Amino acid sequence: MEEVIKLFSALSDKTRLRIYLLLLEGELCVCELANILNMEQSRISHGLRVLREADLIDNQREGKWIIYSVNPKMVNNEIVQGLKKEAKLTASDRKKIVRCKGENIREKCRVR
Repeated sequence: MEEVIKLFSALSDKTRLRIYLLLLEGELCVCELANILNMEQSRISHGLRVLREADLIDNQREGKWIIYSVNPKMVNNEIVQGLKKEAKLTASDRKKIVRCKGENIREKCRVR
């Protein structure tokens, strides 16, 4: 029961839900998420922490970057399956993902 409450609590915030839906599309780093969502990295990092504590996402280090992805253990969770079916990214967010990948934002952040 506690796991279900933690899961719903983590996804009850619009920003965290958007982050999770973006990660369902593929792995992203904080700077890419900040660029796509047009938000401060600190707000994104807080949302990622909550999602990680709910076991919804994983992270891995690649050099100086931390790359976030959906926790593969949760992919078959019935709640997550329902979410994937019912909650969709906006067309705007989809365009921003494509733009972010096309502009190679991660590499641009690396240069700073």
